[in-house]
Amino acid sequence: MSCESCSTKDGKPGGCQSHGSCGTGSCNKMNTYDWLMHMPIPNFDTRYPIVEVSFKNGQRKGYYLNLSHEYVTGDCVCVESVVGIDIGEISLSGELVRLQLKKLEKNERSVERKVIRRASEQEIKLMHDFRAKEKNSLIKARVIARNMKLDMKVSDVEYQGDGRRAIFYYIADGRVDFRELIKVYARDFNVKVEMKQIGSRQEAGLVGGFGSCGRELCCSTWLTDFKNVNIGVARYQNLSINQVKLSGQCGRLKCCLNYELDTYLEALKEFPKNADVLRTERGEAYLQKTDIVKYLMWYSYKGSSKIYPLTVEKVSEIKAMNKENKMPADLEKLQVDIVPKIAKEEYIDVIGQTSLSSLRRTAQRKKTKGGKPSSGNGNKPSGNSNNNNRNRPNNNRPKPNR
Repeated sequence: MSCESCSTKDGKPGGCQSHGSCGTGSCNKMNTYDWLMHMPIPNFDTRYPIVEVSFKNGQRKGYYLNLSHEYVTGDCVCVESVVGIDIGEISLSGELVRLQLKKLEKNERSVERKVIRRASEQEIKLMHDFRAKEKNSLIKARVIARNMKLDMKVSDVEYQGDGRRAIFYYIADGRVDFRELIKVYARDFNVKVEMKQIGSRQEAGLVGGFGSCGRELCCSTWLTDFKNVNIGVARYQNLSINQVKLSGQCGRLKCCLNYELDTYLEALKEFPKNADVLRTERGEAYLQKTDIVKYLMWYSYKGSSKIYPLTVEKVSEIKAMNKENKMPADLEKLQVDIVPKIAKEEYIDVIGQTSLSSLRRTAQRKKTKGGKPSSGNGNKPSGNSNNNNRNRPNNNRPKPNR
């Protein structure tokens, strides 16, 4: 497509040769074509009355009514809370909130709290001041729980925007009676206390960190729902069962083990079933391992350490032959050649015409003898210079009279 000023020849636009400064704007490099301009407008109201608000950089999220439609994604707003007001940032608005509520199976009628107003600079500064107190409050909260000999671990403390309420996140293996602990927290911190139990995966998301891949933890950046991960996931992907390598910072199996599981399960459908044993004229060959990525199956004979890689198609053919009571002679002729061919390297003569003997002579001249350089080093005389002077003729010596 081109603008009206572009000439067309043989069905191809020649261009106006304006180099991106076309007056119509149609030839600009950064312009895009709206392929959906002729599509009808959907029959739903884009001004959805509910927004998603995140607190403390997405650590906690909630849904609030936005009846005035004045606030959009990115606005820092004050919302209703159990006690006082809380300050957060709108993370989703519009039709995306409707889809998110449907995904979480939440009813729109259950959303009752509202967005009050935009947060002022003074309120935002007050919120940051309470955020700065959370680290010291966490240390103090752990000391109190330890002194009361409670079998629990306080993982994080989150203050509300106005500082009137604090959420204490804790981890415990069983039920904990923290009624007396709440009274002590309310008295020492002078806030309304809310206790929230979390798991080890949620704790890793709250603390944050870097994984073995070198990137930030998925649970602390984008992962919101935690699916069950068992050791069978590693077996399907032919991973070595090493608890240290397969565990994340939370001490559980890594969540990323589930990311490629569907791909491996889809690939395993193409592998023949009940192919643990293949019958040949040489004997029975037993399956040793399966390479799902390369679609190879490795077999070996009993009492032999050599293994033979076979393709999935070849294994299926042998299984079909065994059903008809037919057997191939040997697997050696049917195996796949997986040894990579190493290209012959060409060595470059970086020394040139210099030979090793000349390098040795240079090294010998640099050697020292008795702490002094040898005779071949520089213009300095050697140690036997007096003996050389005796045998050297002296032209300045006076001639005898005859």
